[in-house]
Amino acid sequence: MIVKPQLSKLGLFDAKVPRYTSYPTAPHFSNDVGPSLFGDWISGIKPGSSVSLYVHVPFCRRLCWFCACRTQGTQTDNPVIAYVDVLKAELDLLAAHLPAGVTLSRLHWGGGTPTLLNPDLMRDLAARILEIVPLGPDAEFSVEIDPNEIDEGRLDALAEAGMNRASIGVQDFDDEIQKTIGRIQSYDTTRKAIEMIRARGIASLNADILYGLPHQTKARMTESVQKLLSLSPDRVALYGYAHVPWMAKRQQLIPTDALPTPEDRLDLFDTARRLFLWDKYAEIGIDHFATQDDGLTHALNTGRLKRNFQGYTDDQSDVLIGIGASSISRFPQGYAQNAPATSAHTKAIREGGFSISRGHLFKGQDILRARLIEALMCDFRIDTAEILRDHNITAAELQEMYQTANATFDGLLSVSEDGLFIPPEARALTRMVARTFDAYDLSKAGHSSAI
Repeated sequence: MIVKPQLSKLGLFDAKVPRYTSYPTAPHFSNDVGPSLFGDWISGIKPGSSVSLYVHVPFCRRLCWFCACRTQGTQTDNPVIAYVDVLKAELDLLAAHLPAGVTLSRLHWGGGTPTLLNPDLMRDLAARILEIVPLGPDAEFSVEIDPNEIDEGRLDALAEAGMNRASIGVQDFDDEIQKTIGRIQSYDTTRKAIEMIRARGIASLNADILYGLPHQTKARMTESVQKLLSLSPDRVALYGYAHVPWMAKRQQLIPTDALPTPEDRLDLFDTARRLFLWDKYAEIGIDHFATQDDGLTHALNTGRLKRNFQGYTDDQSDVLIGIGASSISRFPQGYAQNAPATSAHTKAIREGGFSISRGHLFKGQDILRARLIEALMCDFRIDTAEILRDHNITAAELQEMYQTANATFDGLLSVSEDGLFIPPEARALTRMVARTFDAYDLSKAGHSSAI
C-alpha cells in the first residue's frame, strides 16, 4: 500500500497535469486547422457511417462561481433565440458538406445550460439536427439538465425529441458549500427534477459531483454522496474541483483559505470512492462510476472504453463534431475548435463559413501517444501486442518508454514484455504516469492539480 509520504515524494500533491480528455491537449492547438480544412474533413466522412455530435449552449441564468467553462449570463431569451438561429445556420453548413447517409451514434447538448431554451426552441433545434443527421440504431441523445432551470414543458419537448439520457450536475448538497461556490441547488429540487425525468420514461441518468470544494470535509462528502446514491444514478462523474482563478475570473469569489489541501483532496476522493464501491458501482477509469449493467461498465469489461471531452464514453465513433461557440471536433486527422467567443462565432457563421479558429493536425507520434495515454486513463494498462499491431513502433522502443515511466515512479509500475500496468495502489498517480508519454511541453499550459 502506497502511503501519503511516498505519494508526496513522487510529487502527487504538487503536480499540475492535464486531464487528458484529448491528446495533444487544447493548450497546444494552433492555427494549423482552419475552416477550409475542417470542411474537407467533414466531406471526407465515410457515407453511411456514424458520428457523434456535441451542441454547446454557452448561456446560464446565473453564473456559478466554481465553474471554469466558457459561459455568459442572461436574464432574457433574446440572446438565446438569436444563438439558436446561428446554430441552425451552422447545421446548414454542416449539411452542405456531410456525405449521404451519415447517422448519429451520440448527440449531446452541453453548456452552459441547454435547458434554459424554451420548449419551442428545443423542438426547433432538435428537429433541425435530426433532419440533417438522424439518430442511428441504439443512439444516445443526452442533455445536461440544471434542476433549477427545468420544468414539465421543457422535459416534454426533450422527451418528444428523443432524449434518452439526462445528465444532472450536483456538485455538493451541503448548504454552506453551495453558498460558497455560488450554486444553490437543494436535494429536494434535484430529486423532483429526476422524478420528472424518469416519469417520461428516460431511465438513464448521469450525475456529476465534485471533491476539493471549499469547506468540504469527509463527513460532508459522505452525506452528499449518500444523498446522491439515494437518487440511483446510472453513472457518476467524481471530478476534482479545479481552482484556476487566473483563467476563470469568477473563481476569485471563492475563498482560497477554505479550500482543502491536496492531501485532504485525496481523502475526500477516497471517501466518495469507497461509498460508490460499497453500493456496487463499477469503477470506471480515474473518476467515473457506473452500475453493473450500464454501457460504460460493459465497455470497460470488453476493452472498448474510450475517453473524450465529456469524460469516459462507450461511443465507438471516430468522428465527433462540435457545434456552437468554443466547441471542439475530433476527426481521424486531428482536432478543430470553433471560435471561443460567441460574437466571433456568430460573425463567422453569418458570413457563410465555419468559425474554426484553431486546432491540431496529427503528426509524428501523436496518434501513437494518444492511444498510449488513453489506454492508461481507461484501463490502467498498455497492451504491447495491441500497440505493435496498430502503430509503427518496435517492441524495443515501447520497452524504453515503459522503463522511463517506471523509473520516474520508483519502480511502482508493473512492466513486462506484455505491457505496462498501473497497480491499484498507484492509481492516484495515473495522470502523472500518462504525462510521461506526453511529448509536448507542459510547462506553460496551466493545468489543474493531479489530485
